Amino acid sequence: MQLAAGLAQAGSPIAVLGAGSWGTALAIQFARSGKATRLWGRDPLQMAEMVRERANRRYLPQGHFPESLSVGADLDSTLAGALDVLVVVPSDSFRAILGQIRPLLAPQMRLAWATKGFEAQSGLLPQQVARDTLGTGRAFAVLSGPTFAAEVGAGLPTAMTVASADAAFAAALAQDLSSPSFRAYTSTDIVGVEVGGAVKNVLALAAGLSDGLGFGANSRIALITRGLTEMVRLGVALGAKRETFMGLAGLGDLVLSCTDDQSRNRRFGLLLAQGRNIEQARAEIGQVVEGVRAARAVRAVAQRENVDMPLCEGVYRVLYEGLPADEVVRTLMRQPIRAEAE
Repeated sequence: MQLAAGLAQAGSPIAVLGAGSWGTALAIQFARSGKATRLWGRDPLQMAEMVRERANRRYLPQGHFPESLSVGADLDSTLAGALDVLVVVPSDSFRAILGQIRPLLAPQMRLAWATKGFEAQSGLLPQQVARDTLGTGRAFAVLSGPTFAAEVGAGLPTAMTVASADAAFAAALAQDLSSPSFRAYTSTDIVGVEVGGAVKNVLALAAGLSDGLGFGANSRIALITRGLTEMVRLGVALGAKRETFMGLAGLGDLVLSCTDDQSRNRRFGLLLAQGRNIEQARAEIGQVVEGVRAARAVRAVAQRENVDMPLCEGVYRVLYEGLPADEVVRTLMRQPIRAEAE
């Protein structure tokens, strides 16, 4: 597909790839803010239903589509004439969708994503996968922060972070997202924002386990604060800025995911604590639970970087080694006494 070299930024649509709950919510928000928006999904039957209903009844029934939001299953027409592309797919599909769109991207097109988590096979962050797949010749950005799709779709007040090394791209995305009910902030620390998004899923699963076992509010807040310490350790080891983790994409997203049952990862932990096995819990939730894959990937990256992450290690052992969750808590409580800042 060839696009005109003079593609104008003003008025050009944004293409959102991924019609799950979060992709749909972000597409609605861009359109609600006045941006011409195209939402693509790979299932033609689902997309045809969304055209008829002007809503995603399966994943986001409360989010009505604004007039400026169009939907479809044809990738070429979705991307044609767009300047910005937003990818919203699970982490294990991220490389594949980038490979699929690579021949369709004009040189001036900019890429953003709301995908969270390390790539399972390689331990790479999404921005590393993007550079590996698409090279370094275009602007990249990541969207993250304490957001539930249902609340964004319903237009409830929300804030999030847009991070990019290209300040103009981050500012443009933030402007296009922002509305009276939505506030986007910018950052240059892509690594920090991505590490926060990856690790918080594992810790939200841990919070669900803890609450499901009846360990109480004291345990939950200890888990959140010590989990934040683990997140910072890993992020700094990978080159992130420590202060990023005190913001929306770090502490904000962590607290949200650990304390509200809209979090699929938290609900998954609750179900495990109630006696479901992994497959039963997955089936009951009915959507991707990123924390399951993330637990393995975070553990591998932590071992590679020689970073101590006992909470994340404990979640890994519950999921992949069959260790009882209450034994993980006992193990953590028997850890050597250390300074809190360590």
